[in-house]
Amino acid sequence: MPEITSNKQRLTIRIGRNSMSFSQVAENEKDVIYEPYVIKSGVSMAANLREAFKTADLLLDPPARVRVVLDSDVLMVPVELFDEKDIDKMYSHTFPKKEQDIVCYNVLPDLNAVAVFAMNKDLRLVIDDHFKDVKVITAISPVWRHLHQRSYTGTRHKLYGYFHEKRLDIFSFQQNRFKFCNTFEASRANDSLYFLLYVWKQLRLQPEYDELHIVGEIPEKEWLQAELKKFLQNAYIINPSADFNRHAITEIKGMPYDLQTLYIKGR
Repeated sequence: MPEITSNKQRLTIRIGRNSMSFSQVAENEKDVIYEPYVIKSGVSMAANLREAFKTADLLLDPPARVRVVLDSDVLMVPVELFDEKDIDKMYSHTFPKKEQDIVCYNVLPDLNAVAVFAMNKDLRLVIDDHFKDVKVITAISPVWRHLHQRSYTGTRHKLYGYFHEKRLDIFSFQQNRFKFCNTFEASRANDSLYFLLYVWKQLRLQPEYDELHIVGEIPEKEWLQAELKKFLQNAYIINPSADFNRHAITEIKGMPYDLQTLYIKGR
């Protein structure tokens, strides 16, 4: 089994809209300890994290280094148009930016893009109070990088859909750039079907030749795949176990595909 591409001295905190988990590479440097945390509704994520430091096993004696993985709204900017001093203005034009948010960004050099996203200030203060070395990344970035590499296999154009937190990220690549990248609310399977087929048509992909690959927390998986097959000859659901050569991490119950990808493939 290949070693996990992470440092065992770094804790990972993954924070979604309504979810939180803690994980860390085990002593053998092959396995990962994964600890989901039950969020209290009606309480801020910062308050939930403060409470977690009292009860979560991985937070009772954490290392000094942490990687925060945020599943939040992302603005994609071509690298040649990116200017750090303009990121607040650009982000607030795209998403309703709250006063208590700070804007962050990750450079994606292999995709010639910059991912811009927001983090709650109180949440960042809680993290800074407990860790000396903090790195913040957007949750979907390892998925983009991994599926970008997969897109080079074969000669057919590929469209990808990643389901997470009741949202659907749809994206496609052309060489070392995004050809398409957008996020849709997708708690219902029929909505997801519409969005996938609409983007497919928008990109003028060929239903008898090109490929659609979906992965993640897919609503009504069997129904959705059957409906896609009515329109597309090559519609597939990615099996993480097969995708990652039956890596043990893919057997961890409840671990999101983006976190699996981060540990196995890196950022």
